[in-house]
Amino acid sequence: MEQTTEKKKRILSGIQPSGSFTLGNYIGAIRNWAKLQDDFECLYMVADLHALTVRQVPADLRARTKEATAMLLAAGIDTKESILFAQSHVPAHTQLNWILCCNSQFGELSRMTQFKDKSAKHPDNVNGGLFTYPALMAADILIYNADLVPVGQDQTQHLELARTVANRFNNAYSPTFTLPDGYITKEGAKIMSLTDPTKKMSKSDDNQNSFILMNDDRDTIVRKFKRAVTDSDGVIRFDTENKPGISNLMSIYNVFTGKSMDEIAAEFDGRGYADFKVAVGEVVADALDPINAEYEKILADKAYIDNTLKEGAQMASKLANRTLTKVYKKVGLYQI
Repeated sequence: MEQTTEKKKRILSGIQPSGSFTLGNYIGAIRNWAKLQDDFECLYMVADLHALTVRQVPADLRARTKEATAMLLAAGIDTKESILFAQSHVPAHTQLNWILCCNSQFGELSRMTQFKDKSAKHPDNVNGGLFTYPALMAADILIYNADLVPVGQDQTQHLELARTVANRFNNAYSPTFTLPDGYITKEGAKIMSLTDPTKKMSKSDDNQNSFILMNDDRDTIVRKFKRAVTDSDGVIRFDTENKPGISNLMSIYNVFTGKSMDEIAAEFDGRGYADFKVAVGEVVADALDPINAEYEKILADKAYIDNTLKEGAQMASKLANRTLTKVYKKVGLYQI
């Protein structure tokens, strides 16, 4: 009897090319992307079009797109297993975006928390793209009929909109889109700022010591951890409410060593915070060193990066255009 292999579920995830990725990006997303390749059919996107909602320096955006691609490859994205591409290289995203904008309600888009937050942050540039980019995000997902989308807490609202619009389209024109579900990884908790552990780690922070960049060198990483804000208690114990700084460091140490919070507390019992901070810095540096070496090697090979993105765009376009053709027919656009 012939054995049938179960079809892998499809995952789509994207990251903006906004400069070097932080340790938070690595733990929360990129590190897990490499692991997902074994169990899922993965599409990974450098979301360069989304970056345009904020005014960009063109040469910088091009350089950062190249750097983001190199870092994803260095961190374990395997193009034999996954499709890696730049969003702007697949025109079907923006073509479907218009159709979805016409099937999204003004009220739905105006309720998006990130629209409100980003409008407040950039009051001099509240542009149309900022308002409609959740529809582009829905297009990113629905064009590939992705089953799952890895989401952080700040993206659940956008995923819900994608489901709402897909459902509305399916009901109006006949079933077309897969309704995507959120995929939350078991590990990779939200990593907080090293100088203010009540805030998420972000490279937009004015204080350079608050975040670790993936391409920081070993000395910089250890130095930043040595300066991490803790408390005056002197006891290494996991307690996010009363000891947010130490708990954040324990979460990071747990990711790279696999040790439980109890094991970490026992390991550093009576040794004080200084020892612990150095140990966290060293395990992080040990993990990032080989990735950085590979990143530098890939970044120096422009032809390899260009070829990777070209092949990725071709494979992604093949899938995307299939969906777009169906959508265009269903909404009544004349086909030639």
